[in-house]
Amino acid sequence: CQPVPKPESRVEVCDLNPCPPRWKVTPAGPCSSSCGLGLAVQLVTCVQVLHGQEVLQEEHLCPVAEKPLTSVPCVVRTCSYEWSFSEWSECSTSCGNGIQTRQDFCLSSLTHKAVNPLFCRRFPKAVVVRGCSSGPCPEQEGTLSPGAELQPVTPATPLPAAATEHTHKDLDVPLSAGPREQTKPAGGEGDTAKRSFLCVCGSLFLNATGTINMTGVESRDCTVAIGRPLREEISVTILESSLNCTAGEVLLFSGRMMWRTGCRKLPLSLINSRTNTLIVKQRVVLPGNGVILQYNSRTATKKYYQDCDQQLFGPQGEVVTPVQLPEDRQGVVCRTFITVAPRQRISLRALSADLGPEGNHTHFNYILVRDVSTMKTVVFRGKQQFLWQSTGSQAEIEFHE
Repeated sequence: CQPVPKPESRVEVCDLNPCPPRWKVTPAGPCSSSCGLGLAVQLVTCVQVLHGQEVLQEEHLCPVAEKPLTSVPCVVRTCSYEWSFSEWSECSTSCGNGIQTRQDFCLSSLTHKAVNPLFCRRFPKAVVVRGCSSGPCPEQEGTLSPGAELQPVTPATPLPAAATEHTHKDLDVPLSAGPREQTKPAGGEGDTAKRSFLCVCGSLFLNATGTINMTGVESRDCTVAIGRPLREEISVTILESSLNCTAGEVLLFSGRMMWRTGCRKLPLSLINSRTNTLIVKQRVVLPGNGVILQYNSRTATKKYYQDCDQQLFGPQGEVVTPVQLPEDRQGVVCRTFITVAPRQRISLRALSADLGPEGNHTHFNYILVRDVSTMKTVVFRGKQQFLWQSTGSQAEIEFHE
């Protein structure tokens, strides 16, 4: 080809269609555990290159089946100390429901010998008490169900029917459940206005109305509970939200008659509990994100309770079998609802139990205890003594004929 002039090199566009959206993964963040197995969070987003620029797209445009994990396992170093446990003991009863226990001790990973438990105080510890069943007792065959798994707990106190804002002290509510006042500028020159923010994860709020600030919390999961007397219901409005929906941040509302999650358009939402208690759980990935919500209570529009029902809050209290008049007993199941702060657990212990036909003036012959977080139930009847503990912060007791 030497005698022929050589053409100049050139580049031609061969396809004008953009590449389909794809998943983009940012480097994983810090490990959740300083030693041992933990989780590192990585931000997963759906992107597409358009005209040479990377553009964020809706997640449904990327292949769902190929989405990478938002949390990956990580190990910074081996822990020097860890919790270890003995074998479970035998069931405490020969028949029916009982408990099993085991001993915990702090173990050095270097010497494999037990050391002072203070060395393990920063590490989570598994349960040392759990429910067990030794099979039905002869007179109870076909009625008992296995008990729920147990863990260390704090018991509960009654809330007066007409509780108001100044009754926190009377209810023995933990100090963390009260309001925290923050002074913020009101916008005028030299003026300041107090805005009361209830801002403690794991707390129970009993005021008739309040504002809860869940922004800037240290933990990824922040849970609060709102409680009011029976005959009332709770409505919640989201004032502000900085949740990153693309990163998987979400807000969960749950009650005895409702369950709802959301992230987008939260400031336009109005949540109604339909009963007198509401659990709000916030899960964030990016530090500083969260919501500010305002709640109010009012008389319920529909009756969701029996007249013999009772609601208990607080750190301790006594549950007494309700007494009903003969005309009120037609197919009515009386219930006691127990709600404590989300970071607490509930323990029920029988001080006296006589549900047999002789001398029974309450017309109830067995009780059913339900762990709301797992919906597992245990039946107790007759003169059976029992110890029951919850896995969550809510329990229900039903009194049956």
